[in-house]
Amino acid sequence: MPKGYVITDVTIHDAEPMVRYRELSTAAVAQYGGRFLVRGGSCEILEGDGSLPERLIVVEFDTVEQAKCFYHSPEYKAARKFREGAADMKMLLVSGVNNQV
Repeated sequence: MPKGYVITDVTIHDAEPMVRYRELSTAAVAQYGGRFLVRGGSCEILEGDGSLPERLIVVEFDTVEQAKCFYHSPEYKAARKFREGAADMKMLLVSGVNNQV
């Protein structure tokens, strides 16, 4: 079964409520077995044109289903309430490559 990756591009408008969002969302990620692979590190364009994301986050889950459970969980829904109006997000769920032959 392929891993699930939640990839998020975040633009923060109000940092104060995002502190509580980060606390709650981090706990929800851990509760559902997720691991942060990228969390706002430096970023550069290697090809193409366009703007860089303000903050890019990549979370790995053991399965796509686990990632969906995280996203739809009551714990993450509670976190999202703190984000409303404080940030814009583009969030994708991507299925990893199944390398087992």
